[in-house]
Amino acid sequence: MSYTAPVKDMLFAIEHLANIGQIAQIPGFEDAGLDTAQAVLEECAKFNEGVLAPLNFEGDKNPSSWKDGVVTTTPGFKDAFRQYGEGGWQGLQHPADFGGQGLPKTIGAACIEMCNSANMSFALCPLLTDGAIEALLTAGSDELKATYLEKLVTGEWTGTMNLTEPQAGSDLALVRTRAEPQPDGSYKVFGTKIFITYGEHDMAENIVHLVLARVVGAPEGVKGISLFVVPKFMVKADGSLGERNDAHCVSIEHKLGIKASPTAVLQFGDHGGAIGTLVGQENRGLEYMFIMMNAARYAVGIQGIAVAERSYQKAVQYAKDRVQSRPVDGSMTTSAPIIHHPDVKRMLMTMRALIEGCRAMSITAASAYDAAHAHPDADVRKQNQAFYEFMVPLVKGYSTEMSLEVTSLGVQVHGGMGFIEETGAAQHYRDAKILTIYEGTTAIQANDLVGRKTARDGGQTAKGIAKQIAVTEAELAQHDSVPARSVLKRLTAARVAFEQVVDFVASGTKGNPNAVFAGSVPYLMLAGNVMAGWQLARALLVAESQLKAGEGDVAFLTAKVTTARFYADHILSRVPGVRDAIVEGADSVTALALDSF
Repeated sequence: MSYTAPVKDMLFAIEHLANIGQIAQIPGFEDAGLDTAQAVLEECAKFNEGVLAPLNFEGDKNPSSWKDGVVTTTPGFKDAFRQYGEGGWQGLQHPADFGGQGLPKTIGAACIEMCNSANMSFALCPLLTDGAIEALLTAGSDELKATYLEKLVTGEWTGTMNLTEPQAGSDLALVRTRAEPQPDGSYKVFGTKIFITYGEHDMAENIVHLVLARVVGAPEGVKGISLFVVPKFMVKADGSLGERNDAHCVSIEHKLGIKASPTAVLQFGDHGGAIGTLVGQENRGLEYMFIMMNAARYAVGIQGIAVAERSYQKAVQYAKDRVQSRPVDGSMTTSAPIIHHPDVKRMLMTMRALIEGCRAMSITAASAYDAAHAHPDADVRKQNQAFYEFMVPLVKGYSTEMSLEVTSLGVQVHGGMGFIEETGAAQHYRDAKILTIYEGTTAIQANDLVGRKTARDGGQTAKGIAKQIAVTEAELAQHDSVPARSVLKRLTAARVAFEQVVDFVASGTKGNPNAVFAGSVPYLMLAGNVMAGWQLARALLVAESQLKAGEGDVAFLTAKVTTARFYADHILSRVPGVRDAIVEGADSVTALALDSF
């Protein structure tokens, strides 16, 4: 089935929840108002619907292959990537000084979603390049920026992130790749990196590897890790490509999903040493790599929304086409399309509500990022930075876990045909699984939420967000409608439960860490649920006001109200029970003796 980008829903969130009009008042974003957003999104939709989406199923059937150190991507990918670069999509959010368009993340996030809905395996290549660009912009020397940024921003070259080693997964203190200083100021890098997305491919003429390594003599642990640029081909002084560097792909993985995306094992230094250039200062590599990682974590959350959207569209079309059984209410005397059956509607509404809630949450977070980085008022920047940082593990963790629920429902709507690969429903389910794992598992996101984002400030950022939710509750109380009253009831209960969990986490992390961390992932899921439900409550307020004023698309706005109410009744209503499990259920998590497992 083809993909249709949900441009109308994206623009609704960008205009009314992310307040693009306010973003366009920030210096540097004056031309990035709603009209620009609409023009960019519509053009982006054309590219993704017409070029990338048709390649998605083909990539699953005919994935990237490796032979004698060379990776050949799925037929059509190379030409599509050329068009992607020529269209300016790689540089959408990056500075005009280096060939980008300098648009806000609020617009870029919607475009990233489209790209990943159309073809997630393809979209991983520009996703990693975005992270490399962010790292070099923040920590790279002027020389590194001059050498690499324009080529990366324009999509002529691609970037990778090299953290993981066979013995060092999430525990980067165990990194053993070493870097030896050379008389000319360069370094020779030696080691093995695994799980390197697009670590080798045929879509660009050069690949810029950002590699974590330990300089000889550096301290043990994470404090002794540095970051290096190690290009596939050396770059001459005039910007042209020179000799091949000693960085080679020795194999690619055979995976459950995202099969068209080559996941490489890279070997550095088998033939004398891979030449690398230090990024920033020695022993600060993990700090710099986290710039890439945070950008990637947000983007992976968008991937969750994207693959869920593609699964939902397929499920809706199948439910409208598949004729099976008479409706239980007797409204039809013959077998009907299954979309008439209440449980099928429940599944489709669950899919729809989760997607729209997470999309609203992610775009709202993107607007905070834009204000945090570009607003002229320092206090506004600080407030928005705290909000964005709190939201990143939620966007990543909740949206990706959501994608598993949604894509599983997508298979279920198809029934037995969903289990058959030819229908394509199973691909989305398989592709989604990696999202809860890479760039930090859901547990790692939850650890971040507990430690850095909640306990560190005594829960003050979280409680400040709860106060904003209470303001929305007061606004809901002014809307005398059944949907508004229903959403108000559920949102209030969810916000109170959220505050109670925040108090539990903030007060117990040091004194009883096992109890707190036993509920860390449930806390993340609870918080993500509340934030998505809050944004849909805000959306309901806008939609009801427009309907009352006789403005806008009646069918779209009515559906928005209905979806917000469904989310409150069926998804936000889960929150109080999760609160009980977190606050009162830790003992049963840790009580069983290890030898009883």
